[in-house]
Amino acid sequence: MFRSGAPEIPVAPVVDASEAAVDPAAVSLLDDPQEWLGFGRPCMPSGSALDASAVADPASSTWDSHVVLDGMHCAACALTIEDALKSVPGVLQADVSAATRRARVVWQPGRVLPSQWMAAVRSAGYRAVPAMDAFVRGQRLVESRRALWRWLVAGFCMMQVMMYAWPAYVAQPGDLSQEMETLLRWASWVISLPVVFFACGPFFTSALRDVRQRQVSMDLPVALGMGITFVVSTAGTFDPNGIFGREVYFDSLTMFVFFLLTGRWLELRLRDRTAGALEAVLNRLPDSVERLGADGAFTRVAVRRLVVGDTVRVLPGEAFPADGTILKGSTQADEALLTGESTPVHKPEGSAVTAGSYNLQSSVEVRVECVGAQTRFAQIVALMESAGLQKPRLAQLADRIAKPFLVAVLLAAFAAAAWWWPKDPGHALMVAVAVLIVTCPCALSLATPVAMLTAAGTLARQGVLVRNLQGLEALAQIDTVVFDKTGTLTRDAMALHTVRLAGDGLDRASALSLAAALARQSLHPASRALVEAAGADDGRWLVSNLEEQAGLGLSADVQDRTGQCPPRRVRLGSAIHAGVMAREPGATEFAEDADGAALWVVLAEERGEPGHAQTLEMARFGLVEDLRAEAAMVVRALADAGLSVQMLSGDRPEAVQRVAAQAGITEARGACTPQDKLAALQSLQAQGHRVAMVGDGLNDGPVMAGAHVSFAFGRAVPLARSRADFVVLRDSLTQVPQAVLLARKTLQIVRQNLWWAAGYNALCVPLAVVGWMPAWLAGLGMALSSLLVVLNAARLSKGLPEAPGGAHGDPSPSISQAAGGSSAAVSSFQTAEPA
Repeated sequence: MFRSGAPEIPVAPVVDASEAAVDPAAVSLLDDPQEWLGFGRPCMPSGSALDASAVADPASSTWDSHVVLDGMHCAACALTIEDALKSVPGVLQADVSAATRRARVVWQPGRVLPSQWMAAVRSAGYRAVPAMDAFVRGQRLVESRRALWRWLVAGFCMMQVMMYAWPAYVAQPGDLSQEMETLLRWASWVISLPVVFFACGPFFTSALRDVRQRQVSMDLPVALGMGITFVVSTAGTFDPNGIFGREVYFDSLTMFVFFLLTGRWLELRLRDRTAGALEAVLNRLPDSVERLGADGAFTRVAVRRLVVGDTVRVLPGEAFPADGTILKGSTQADEALLTGESTPVHKPEGSAVTAGSYNLQSSVEVRVECVGAQTRFAQIVALMESAGLQKPRLAQLADRIAKPFLVAVLLAAFAAAAWWWPKDPGHALMVAVAVLIVTCPCALSLATPVAMLTAAGTLARQGVLVRNLQGLEALAQIDTVVFDKTGTLTRDAMALHTVRLAGDGLDRASALSLAAALARQSLHPASRALVEAAGADDGRWLVSNLEEQAGLGLSADVQDRTGQCPPRRVRLGSAIHAGVMAREPGATEFAEDADGAALWVVLAEERGEPGHAQTLEMARFGLVEDLRAEAAMVVRALADAGLSVQMLSGDRPEAVQRVAAQAGITEARGACTPQDKLAALQSLQAQGHRVAMVGDGLNDGPVMAGAHVSFAFGRAVPLARSRADFVVLRDSLTQVPQAVLLARKTLQIVRQNLWWAAGYNALCVPLAVVGWMPAWLAGLGMALSSLLVVLNAARLSKGLPEAPGGAHGDPSPSISQAAGGSSAAVSSFQTAEPA
């Protein structure tokens, strides 16, 4: 979690994860307001920044906190925790994700404290750990080691029990004596004890918790199946002549326990590989940094003590703790998290740096300009956390049927046992066990969220943040894409379109070189366009006595070092500034002319005595908006994908039509107000079209909110105020068609997962009821069901698909690069929980 700026106050003691999860006294330490910023932030109105009062008086604000949950295994567990949290007075909202094991709690400090709503989670039979890096890493490591030990014990015991059971399968009648068969049963019973009392521990613990809380989760039928199998087999071992003495099922017990633990352990590994990346991203700010003191010396302080105006020294390998400007030194920065680009960015003195990016090269001094929730990094973290806890429509439907489904499973198992009991009590109970184990609502519950979270993580690695998981479903169903023009299809800069010479002896190259010599002294967009068109300075012109009139142009004395032209004083700028007639339309303003130029810049020479000087035009340079190089390719890719592409812009119709022609867009409208854009969008929707809007996120709020799905494009987008479903951080449009294709693939995989989960249960439950599915096969089927759903969704982590028409994305940097080297494989959202 990011650290936020705060006044210099004593740092509260650090709480150990394991203690905080168990000991109420340790949890109470989290009631210290100084600790709240470690796993949450004050809730501010949409688009608002964290103000100083919220930090100085934390109890005055409503807080949005995030915790990691331990002990939950399915959607039913998530619903139980949500109900427990919402029942606490002062908790305004609780969102729990079974796929990520994270919870978001919105609470009011005046009515409740963290220890109290964490106690509600604990009383429901689960544990809540603050979503802080050290806490979660330690908890995850302990959980992984325990799961591995349980799996190893179950596997070893299963092999031993199978050795003892094998003779009974292959022996002919009379080959095994009663004493030998009894000995093998006793040996199997002894070897099964570690499986029941150690490897099955989580199942029984969770089941007892459900009984105490009068809740139902997936572990309850599984634990009942394990318990019944062990009791029946134990009775057959102790009393071979009793009603359960005909057969024992220790081999089936150990086998399906091993299969279930194998599935859980494999999915735990997937979750760990991705959860570690998420935590590394969310916690990439350093704990401390060197700050310049009043005595001129640098001392190390906690990052949360930084305030705007501080000067800090960031060492190589450290992450920048806040947004700021480099005052001293130069370096290279890794901004993969912010843009998806893995290539280091050069940062000379005076460059802006962002919190969360890594200093790769040398020590620099930085002036702090934004801290805490005001930083771009904090906004990205908020988007990632919000998306990770959202429940898409299909997932909400699966969650709603999870508990009724489990109740139906218990009733079906009871009915099956009652049906078979008169014929063979032992077989009846094993049929009930098979019914209890083979059913798997977790596969149904995971089918949608695991696929959508995986897709969201893949997009995040490519520089596209998903603000709304529902947007993935909507994006897969669109048939029309509407682009804004300025800042979306075009860049902020301008480009040289044409050069017109006045015939005073200068050729095109010389005129452009002379204009660029003056333009290099200005930061005006037109000047930058001329400099870029001229290329490197050839050193021909010596410029002196330069003057600039803001918004009009430049004047300077120019000497030709080659001697080809006499010394002269020249002007560069508008026709008015140059003192010449506006011979062409648009000479003094932005307007299209017959050549398509949007702006004319005039180069003129002053002649005569000062005060009576006249100007003689030398050349005119026509500038146009710079269409993005990939714009036409992206439009073709969208058309190849079967989408209609349109453009709506507030610019002049002439400029809009020119850009539309260059980009290959046939339907374009100019001079549109935001209300006009919204009306045009609503007209398309009234005709039955499903529309995606791509804009810069600055002045397209109404139309982006009204579209079925929207993209806010550009790194300058204010993330906290953006209403878009997707925020494109990288300065390239290629992510739009690729996101469309990935959304389509995601929805396809969701449907595959749902059909598989429904078909598996529809097929296997009747087979178990009629007694055609042994318990070990039921356990294997249940484990494979959830694992197949997760592995199918994992296909979305391979990267964005190649868009038709050649819209290739940039090579996908690994999430380990985005997380500063942390080990990860899939994505920060692609966490999944086994059945």
